[in-house]
Amino acid sequence: MAMETQDRYHRRLATLSAHLQPSSTQQGGSALQMGICRAKGSSPGFKVALLGASGGIGQPLALLLKMNPHISVLHLYDVVNTPGVTADLSHTDTSAVVRGFVGKDQLEPALVGMELVIIPAGVPRKPGMTRDDLFNINAGIVRTLCEGVAKCCPKAVVHVISNPVNSTVPIAAEVFKKAGTYDPRRLMGVTTLDVVRANTFVAEVLGLDPAIVKVPVIGGHAGITILPILSQVTPPSSFTKDEVEYLTNRIQNGGTEVVEAKAGAGSATLSMAFAAAKFADATLRALKGEAGIVECAFVASQVTELPFFASKVLLGRNGIDEILPLGPLNEYEREGLIKLKGELKASIDKGLAFAAK
Repeated sequence: MAMETQDRYHRRLATLSAHLQPSSTQQGGSALQMGICRAKGSSPGFKVALLGASGGIGQPLALLLKMNPHISVLHLYDVVNTPGVTADLSHTDTSAVVRGFVGKDQLEPALVGMELVIIPAGVPRKPGMTRDDLFNINAGIVRTLCEGVAKCCPKAVVHVISNPVNSTVPIAAEVFKKAGTYDPRRLMGVTTLDVVRANTFVAEVLGLDPAIVKVPVIGGHAGITILPILSQVTPPSSFTKDEVEYLTNRIQNGGTEVVEAKAGAGSATLSMAFAAAKFADATLRALKGEAGIVECAFVASQVTELPFFASKVLLGRNGIDEILPLGPLNEYEREGLIKLKGELKASIDKGLAFAAK
């Protein structure tokens, strides 16, 4: 009996050590070996990596992911501060096992065996800063992280949050192509925040609960490339010309609204974390086999002449099962579609050019 008690004690120590100090267990610096730690939570689920877990989006997103019943193992990676974030999050009483990884040397251990990789890593937008200003910094970060994904978990579904999404998703695609691991069904730019904002703002105008409102948002994920399709709102609704212009402009400029309100303290973090967690949950439910899950995402697409486009996609066990047609657009929306294409093409081309360097 004493031997069993001692064994349980050592196993608990090993688990705690693995949660808080993954580097020591992986590099042989501790007598507590990963081999005797549990590999999953108490219930079956997916293994998810969050790259950029210590940032303004990463921390609240990590909390929301830790609460998701479909996740059994959650790996948190960043270049700084992940031991503290991991220790803090590991005290929450949900079944997912959380482990932290810090610094470029631990990127690969963070990614091995992952089934979903979520990438919010990068610098936030500041007042007066456009998404395009973020390009040179965030493009390099996304390229490096995707090279790690291609090497360590090439079959994983990848969610790209790092802005500018209109450029970083094409960069990710090119990285995977060079590595010979590209599967367009498994690479998605997260534009769910545009949908979440659209649902919220439309619900305010209609006087409805946002939970029952669904607004398709197509195009891209910056400024005029964001095009809400108000003619396809659920429940079916009609809007005046002034309402359409107000809603479209507010949805397109929602990010700027938050940046200005925070007055230099950052960009959208809580709403982005909420949206990313919502999209991750939809993806995991689809991977698990739940049918009929439709979300908007920025993906490799043939619905227009552009190589990437945000529109409704049917999610499934392989990531994207089908890219759905745009459906009927009214005159205002058709004009918006024409206007956005030029700017969106320039952003896509910029990402492809960066990847080709």
